[in-house]
Amino acid sequence: MTSTAIDQEPGSDDSPAVAARRRLGLRWWKELLYVAAFYGIYSIVRNTFGSAGSTSQLASETAYGHALDVIKIERFFHLFVEPPLQSWYLSLPGNGLIRGWNIYYGTAHFVVTIVALVVLFRRDPTRYPTWRNTLAIMTAIALVGFASFSLMPPRLLDNTSEYGACFHRQPACHHFDLNDTLESYGGLWSFDSGAMSKVSNQYAAMPSLHTGWSTWCAFVLVPMIRRRRWKILMAMYPVATVFGIMITGNHYWLDAIGGLIVFGVGYLLGSWLAAFNERRREARLAMAPTA
Repeated sequence: MTSTAIDQEPGSDDSPAVAARRRLGLRWWKELLYVAAFYGIYSIVRNTFGSAGSTSQLASETAYGHALDVIKIERFFHLFVEPPLQSWYLSLPGNGLIRGWNIYYGTAHFVVTIVALVVLFRRDPTRYPTWRNTLAIMTAIALVGFASFSLMPPRLLDNTSEYGACFHRQPACHHFDLNDTLESYGGLWSFDSGAMSKVSNQYAAMPSLHTGWSTWCAFVLVPMIRRRRWKILMAMYPVATVFGIMITGNHYWLDAIGGLIVFGVGYLLGSWLAAFNERRREARLAMAPTA
């Protein structure tokens, strides 16, 4: 008999996973409604603030000013490493297959998180409330950051598009020697295209949800994986993500630190909320009349 990477749920309706979902009142259609409602709120925030809400010079100036503040902090610690790191990586043979990293940046962020949420719901529902709450709270906090601290990512510091730092400053634009790899090497889509520019906030860099969500995925999936090599691979997923967001010029390393902070706060509040709801549920059951 061959073993699988993740524990399989028995097909019987009396399986422990099914019983746990019933006890916790988890229903797939309710969870789907929660996700849809949350995405609606996310879309409103995304389309109200940052580049999606306005393409005016003021929005660009604000995001650029915040970028200079972040760079100043990184230089204070002598760790403004984004330009030399990207330059080194792009000097590798085949430009380090950077197009693959562009695709990874635009897809894994969503695909792996959705898969992790579904697998957790089906295989380990007792942990599901805590980690669902963590994901929701972490994302909500990040939205506050996107709305209050619009930040121009490294890839736009030398960019001449309407969202780039050099759009209003040519020919006196200060160059950081950073490359917009998506524009230069391509991917599945471009943020500067008409459709994508309307539905993406290009100044939503602090905190990095790529970092927060990938760390969440590792904490969710590693305990459910049997084989050691797959555990290690999944544990390295956040590390690969941080590396990817930096070499593609989509984030500063301080954004990644911000992503880890909102993940930690999300877990603290999410686990407290799950425990609070569990105590309320147990209290209701204790007060219910017995048959």
